[in-house]
Amino acid sequence: MVLCALRQQVLRCSSHCRTWARLLQRQRSSCVYSSIHGFNQDEIKEKLQAFHGGSIDLLKQDSGIAVLTINNPSRMNAFSGSMMIDLEERVSQLENWPEGKGLIVQGAAETFCSGSDLNAVRAISNQQDGMKMCMFMQNALTRLLRLPLISVALVEGRALGGGAELTTACDFRLMEAGSVIQFVHKHMGLVPGWGGAARLVHLVGSQNALKLLGGAVKVDPELGVNIGLVDGVLEGHQKTEGAAPLLQQAENWLSRYTKGPAPVIQAVKKVVLSGRELPLSEALRTEKDIFGTVWGAPANLEALASKSKHK
Repeated sequence: MVLCALRQQVLRCSSHCRTWARLLQRQRSSCVYSSIHGFNQDEIKEKLQAFHGGSIDLLKQDSGIAVLTINNPSRMNAFSGSMMIDLEERVSQLENWPEGKGLIVQGAAETFCSGSDLNAVRAISNQQDGMKMCMFMQNALTRLLRLPLISVALVEGRALGGGAELTTACDFRLMEAGSVIQFVHKHMGLVPGWGGAARLVHLVGSQNALKLLGGAVKVDPELGVNIGLVDGVLEGHQKTEGAAPLLQQAENWLSRYTKGPAPVIQAVKKVVLSGRELPLSEALRTEKDIFGTVWGAPANLEALASKSKHK
């Protein structure tokens, strides 16, 4: 009898592992572009690597909340080619972080990100290379949004162009009072190419997206909250006496949604993601699969054991 129970537990664990593996594989294989679209990742990485400068830094904390920092202060944290590759590699690390629950994306030196480094942009200004860079960054930011972590962009200073697009690749956006998000692509004779327009429409609707893109509108915290782009406004500790540092405020804000075991928080993100992106019938089947990974798992059994019957 004991052997039977043990066998059932092993089978259940094996089934759960297979389901998680299948879901993770689905997530990884759901990059927007692959070889069937004429996309060669190694080829574009080789070209991007030639344009050095800055870094994308990742700090994984024991709390299960990671901090991803866009670090190129001399160029307002603009993305060099090597930073684009860094971003893709950091996303891969986060995809393989079992203890992860949340992610904060921030910029170094009191500014968020000013988009692409113009030195790299000028060097790959031909249409073919530009399209490859576009596909590379769409893949990276789509994977960022699809991480099984609840993510928030912490906007301090300015988020311009590609930096504005980066904010839309997070689940939430927090802005420091006095900061700005601006889709300045029109001024460069462009439209968003990192997926920012498509994500923006989902966040604020087509009417507001047209206004922000067509008018290159400077979105301050008040406007951001009013149109649904921004989820909270933070006061900088240097401007408001007694206020905690912005990163600590962001961690406190995010922690209300990441309390609990990592497998449960990751499952929450996955069911929301499937409901957001998949047709209803497929979203329901995916929800069933994810439900199966937490039903009867340690967190569920512990909760059942600690809760009294309904009164």
